[in-house]
Amino acid sequence: MKYEISKATAPAMPNLGKGTECIKLLLSQASKMMHEPFLPMFFPVLGAHMSGTEFMYPDNSWKEPCGMMANLVARSSDNKGQLSPLIEALCRDFRQHDKAEEDKYKEWQRLNKTEPNNKKKTAEPILAYWFPPTDTTKPAFIKNAIALEEQGGRTQYFNLPEVEMADKLCGSHKQVSLMFRNIYDRARAGALRATADGITGNPLLRACITISSNTGSTRKFYRFELNNGTFGRMVFSYKPRSIRDGNIPLQGKYPNEFYRQLDEYLIRLDICKGRFIIHPLNRLIKRLAQDMATLADLTDDDLLFELSHRSLVSAWKAGCILWVLNNQTWTKAMSELVEWLVYHDLWSKMQIFADMLKENDHGASETAKTGPQNMLDLLPDTFNQAQLEALRVSMDKSKDGTKVQIRQWLHRKFIEYCAQTGLYTKTEEYLKKVKM
Repeated sequence: MKYEISKATAPAMPNLGKGTECIKLLLSQASKMMHEPFLPMFFPVLGAHMSGTEFMYPDNSWKEPCGMMANLVARSSDNKGQLSPLIEALCRDFRQHDKAEEDKYKEWQRLNKTEPNNKKKTAEPILAYWFPPTDTTKPAFIKNAIALEEQGGRTQYFNLPEVEMADKLCGSHKQVSLMFRNIYDRARAGALRATADGITGNPLLRACITISSNTGSTRKFYRFELNNGTFGRMVFSYKPRSIRDGNIPLQGKYPNEFYRQLDEYLIRLDICKGRFIIHPLNRLIKRLAQDMATLADLTDDDLLFELSHRSLVSAWKAGCILWVLNNQTWTKAMSELVEWLVYHDLWSKMQIFADMLKENDHGASETAKTGPQNMLDLLPDTFNQAQLEALRVSMDKSKDGTKVQIRQWLHRKFIEYCAQTGLYTKTEEYLKKVKM
């Protein structure tokens, strides 16, 4: 496998080659230390620019590039704020649309205040916001979703500068889990509303969300969501503590040429309609699914395997967006970036939550948090069953699972058994191609 997710160092971002020019353009306005943390955060807002577009996932289901959610996690005063100007640059057309909606409402108010005859007053206009405020409540969120569905199914986008703001959007912290899952799965709201015109209020939840938060508030917010599917649906992008070099990170200047180039890419997203199958992307996801199964076998980690399913879906959606940005063509550099997104998400989750996933103390120190480790790498090239048993016990895993793990490794041709010596030996295939 290409990336190691058990180390404290983040998987190195691949070179952004042909087909990733839009991403390079966005990163040109951020300090270099923020390139890796910011990159996954671009895709929810880019996905919000698309509507009326579906892509076939490798399981033959059709998915829209909505429901994308990403949480940037870094310590306070560690340059998370550089993300907001980039998002505003990406959402200039959203702001223009929403201002026109507000102007329409103000004009309606003005006309009705000056009209003395109630019978001549016009009905309140139905407003649909593309970039609602961060303090939007759940009823307003659902009402906006209804309006957007009536106008053709546009996606609404939220950028929350604090993770706790999601409570208000979802109704309460207890409702966060269900709401996030419904948003990710493009499900219906399940919240009917009684109005003068009848029962209404069950729209498809087409929304994309980005969140910024520090490590402590992130761990506190998600501590009860780690095993119910909510956690896996959120893409995490973690930035470790910066070194104390005394330099002030530079932010972008956003020249007119930057906006001109950016708008050319956003137009490609806006005009893309219909159904598409991206065969090279689907082949990549199938291969990565096998890699995730291999990783789970090497680490004997069922939870990691479960988390990887939705990491694959999220990275696949990002790949769909890259394909549209690149004039509906695929490149090797795009494949490398999608693969990195999968591993970066899993690495980030392990860096932030590994001890909590292992049911350790919520307040564990940073050094206590380690990701899943390849147990075969920790064994000598030739070993016996007792050595694997001892290793499993040292890693708080059941000794009873030793034989099952050996059978998996034999089945995958990671090891071979010598009946004469009773020893297992790592295969050349494993040492050359699979070793993490």
